[in-house]
Amino acid sequence: MRNGAIPGSRGLVRPMRLLGDPVLATPCEEVTAFDAALARLVEDMYATMYAAQGVGLAANQVGVGLRVFVYDCPDDEDRRHLGHVVNPRLVEADGVTVRGPEGCLSLPGIEAGTVRHDRAVVAGVTVTGEPVRVEGTGFFARCLQHECDHLDGLLFTDRLTGLRRRRALRAVRRAPWAAADGARGHSSAT
Repeated sequence: MRNGAIPGSRGLVRPMRLLGDPVLATPCEEVTAFDAALARLVEDMYATMYAAQGVGLAANQVGVGLRVFVYDCPDDEDRRHLGHVVNPRLVEADGVTVRGPEGCLSLPGIEAGTVRHDRAVVAGVTVTGEPVRVEGTGFFARCLQHECDHLDGLLFTDRLTGLRRRRALRAVRRAPWAAADGARGHSSAT
Protein backbone atom coordinates (compact mmCIF):
# COMPACT_ATOMS: atom_id res chain seq x y z
CA MET A 1 0.00 0.00 0.00
CA ARG A 2 1.25 3.46 -0.91
CA ASN A 3 2.08 6.00 1.79
CA GLY A 4 0.74 9.49 1.11
CA ALA A 5 -1.10 10.88 -1.84
CA ILE A 6 0.02 10.59 -5.43
CA PRO A 7 1.59 13.94 -6.45
CA GLY A 8 -0.99 16.04 -8.27
CA SER A 9 -3.97 13.96 -7.19
CA ARG A 10 -5.36 16.92 -5.23
CA GLY A 11 -4.12 19.57 -7.64
CA LEU A 12 -5.91 21.67 -10.21
CA VAL A 13 -4.86 21.71 -13.83
CA ARG A 14 -3.74 25.24 -14.64
CA PRO A 15 -3.70 26.81 -18.11
CA MET A 16 -0.42 26.26 -19.94
CA ARG A 17 1.45 29.35 -21.11
CA LEU A 18 2.58 29.13 -24.71
CA LEU A 19 5.43 30.63 -26.68
CA GLY A 20 4.91 34.38 -26.96
CA ASP A 21 3.77 34.80 -23.36
CA PRO A 22 6.25 37.20 -21.69
CA VAL A 23 6.38 35.10 -18.48
CA LEU A 24 8.28 32.41 -20.42
CA ALA A 25 11.04 34.85 -21.41
CA THR A 26 11.46 36.39 -17.96
CA PRO A 27 13.87 34.93 -15.37
CA CYS A 28 11.95 33.67 -12.34
CA GLU A 29 12.27 35.02 -8.79
CA GLU A 30 13.61 33.03 -5.83
CA VAL A 31 10.98 31.52 -3.54
CA THR A 32 11.03 33.16 -0.11
CA ALA A 33 7.75 31.93 1.41
CA PHE A 34 7.53 28.21 2.13
CA ASP A 35 3.84 28.14 2.86
CA ALA A 36 0.54 26.59 1.85
CA ALA A 37 0.47 28.64 -1.38
CA LEU A 38 3.78 27.09 -2.45
CA ALA A 39 2.56 23.60 -1.58
CA ARG A 40 -0.61 24.24 -3.64
CA LEU A 41 1.48 25.50 -6.58
CA VAL A 42 3.60 22.33 -6.57
CA GLU A 43 0.51 20.12 -6.34
CA ASP A 44 -1.15 22.02 -9.21
CA MET A 45 2.05 21.79 -11.27
CA TYR A 46 2.08 17.98 -10.95
CA ALA A 47 -1.59 17.84 -11.98
CA THR A 48 -0.92 20.12 -14.95
CA MET A 49 2.18 18.17 -16.04
CA TYR A 50 0.30 14.86 -15.93
CA ALA A 51 -2.71 16.29 -17.77
CA ALA A 52 -0.38 17.54 -20.53
CA GLN A 53 1.49 14.20 -20.60
CA GLY A 54 4.81 15.87 -19.85
CA VAL A 55 7.87 14.73 -17.92
CA GLY A 56 8.72 18.11 -16.37
CA LEU A 57 7.11 21.49 -15.78
CA ALA A 58 8.45 24.85 -14.62
CA ALA A 59 6.31 27.31 -12.66
CA ASN A 60 6.46 29.99 -15.34
CA GLN A 61 4.79 27.56 -17.74
CA VAL A 62 1.64 27.99 -15.63
CA GLY A 63 2.17 31.74 -15.33
CA VAL A 64 3.94 31.85 -11.96
CA GLY A 65 7.32 33.60 -12.02
CA LEU A 66 8.89 31.59 -9.19
CA ARG A 67 11.91 29.25 -9.29
CA VAL A 68 10.11 25.90 -8.96
CA PHE A 69 9.90 22.83 -11.18
CA VAL A 70 8.40 19.36 -10.93
CA TYR A 71 9.35 16.20 -12.79
CA ASP A 72 8.32 12.60 -13.37
CA CYS A 73 10.91 11.49 -15.87
CA PRO A 74 12.69 8.28 -16.84
CA ASP A 75 16.40 8.11 -17.48
CA ASP A 76 17.96 6.13 -20.32
CA GLU A 77 17.79 2.94 -18.24
CA ASP A 78 14.03 3.53 -17.79
CA ARG A 79 14.39 4.29 -14.06
CA ARG A 80 11.67 6.67 -12.91
CA HIS A 81 12.65 9.95 -11.22
CA LEU A 82 9.84 11.79 -9.43
CA GLY A 83 10.14 15.01 -7.47
CA HIS A 84 10.26 18.77 -7.33
CA VAL A 85 12.92 21.39 -6.72
CA VAL A 86 12.43 24.88 -5.30
CA ASN A 87 15.10 27.50 -6.04
CA PRO A 88 17.06 25.07 -8.22
CA ARG A 89 20.59 25.77 -9.41
CA LEU A 90 22.24 23.74 -12.13
CA VAL A 91 25.50 23.02 -10.28
CA GLU A 92 26.99 20.55 -12.74
CA ALA A 93 26.42 19.77 -16.39
CA ASP A 94 29.13 17.59 -17.83
CA GLY A 95 29.92 14.41 -19.65
CA VAL A 96 29.54 14.06 -23.37
CA THR A 97 27.17 16.35 -25.18
CA VAL A 98 24.37 14.65 -27.02
CA ARG A 99 22.00 16.04 -29.63
CA GLY A 100 18.65 14.50 -28.89
CA PRO A 101 14.99 15.19 -29.63
CA GLU A 102 13.52 17.78 -27.33
CA GLY A 103 10.07 19.28 -27.09
CA CYS A 104 8.22 21.51 -24.67
CA LEU A 105 4.71 21.73 -23.26
CA SER A 106 4.78 25.47 -24.04
CA LEU A 107 5.46 24.71 -27.73
CA PRO A 108 3.03 21.80 -28.34
CA GLY A 109 3.94 19.60 -31.26
CA ILE A 110 7.34 21.24 -31.86
CA GLU A 111 10.46 19.11 -31.49
CA ALA A 112 14.08 19.54 -32.53
CA GLY A 113 17.46 17.93 -31.98
CA THR A 114 18.96 19.93 -29.11
CA VAL A 115 22.45 19.61 -27.65
CA ARG A 116 22.60 18.88 -23.91
CA HIS A 117 25.13 17.40 -21.51
CA ASP A 118 24.62 13.74 -20.67
CA ARG A 119 24.89 14.37 -16.92
CA ALA A 120 23.38 17.12 -14.79
CA VAL A 121 23.16 17.93 -11.09
CA VAL A 122 20.62 20.35 -9.64
CA ALA A 123 20.69 21.62 -6.05
CA GLY A 124 17.86 23.40 -4.28
CA VAL A 125 15.29 22.76 -1.59
CA THR A 126 11.95 21.01 -1.24
CA VAL A 127 8.57 22.65 -0.71
CA THR A 128 9.28 22.49 3.03
CA GLY A 129 12.74 24.05 2.70
CA GLU A 130 14.78 20.87 3.10
CA PRO A 131 17.97 20.72 0.99
CA VAL A 132 17.76 18.49 -2.08
CA ARG A 133 20.30 17.47 -4.71
CA VAL A 134 19.13 15.69 -7.87
CA GLU A 135 21.51 13.99 -10.30
CA GLY A 136 20.46 12.75 -13.69
CA THR A 137 21.94 11.12 -16.74
CA GLY A 138 20.68 10.68 -20.25
CA PHE A 139 17.09 11.76 -20.83
CA PHE A 140 16.64 12.77 -17.19
CA ALA A 141 19.72 15.03 -17.40
CA ARG A 142 18.12 16.64 -20.46
CA CYS A 143 14.93 17.23 -18.44
CA LEU A 144 16.81 18.85 -15.54
CA GLN A 145 18.68 21.20 -17.88
CA HIS A 146 15.49 22.02 -19.80
CA GLU A 147 13.56 22.96 -16.63
CA CYS A 148 16.43 25.06 -15.25
CA ASP A 149 16.52 26.89 -18.59
CA HIS A 150 12.80 27.67 -18.25
CA LEU A 151 13.39 29.31 -14.88
CA ASP A 152 16.11 31.47 -16.46
CA GLY A 153 13.66 32.61 -19.17
CA LEU A 154 14.98 30.30 -21.92
CA LEU A 155 13.25 27.76 -24.15
CA PHE A 156 14.91 24.86 -25.93
CA THR A 157 14.56 26.78 -29.20
CA ASP A 158 16.97 29.37 -27.78
CA ARG A 159 19.65 26.65 -27.84
CA LEU A 160 19.11 25.84 -31.51
CA THR A 161 21.23 27.29 -34.30
CA GLY A 162 21.25 27.32 -38.08
CA LEU A 163 18.91 25.09 -39.99
CA ARG A 164 17.46 23.40 -36.88
CA ARG A 165 16.48 26.78 -35.45
CA ARG A 166 14.95 27.95 -38.74
CA ARG A 167 12.95 24.72 -39.08
CA ALA A 168 11.67 24.88 -35.50
CA LEU A 169 10.61 28.52 -35.84
CA ARG A 170 8.91 27.76 -39.16
CA ALA A 171 7.00 24.93 -37.43
CA VAL A 172 6.01 27.36 -34.64
CA ARG A 173 4.63 29.86 -37.15
CA ARG A 174 2.52 27.09 -38.73
CA ALA A 175 1.28 25.61 -35.45
CA PRO A 176 -2.47 26.02 -34.89
CA TRP A 177 -1.92 27.34 -31.36
CA ALA A 178 0.56 30.01 -32.54
CA ALA A 179 -2.02 32.12 -34.37
CA ALA A 180 -4.45 31.89 -31.48
CA ASP A 181 -1.90 33.07 -28.91
CA GLY A 182 -0.04 35.64 -30.96
CA ALA A 183 3.13 33.54 -31.15
CA ARG A 184 2.99 33.60 -34.95
CA GLY A 185 4.66 37.01 -35.04
CA HIS A 186 7.18 36.11 -32.35
CA SER A 187 10.36 35.61 -34.34
CA SER A 188 12.99 35.11 -31.65
CA ALA A 189 11.31 32.13 -29.92
CA THR A 190 12.25 33.36 -26.49
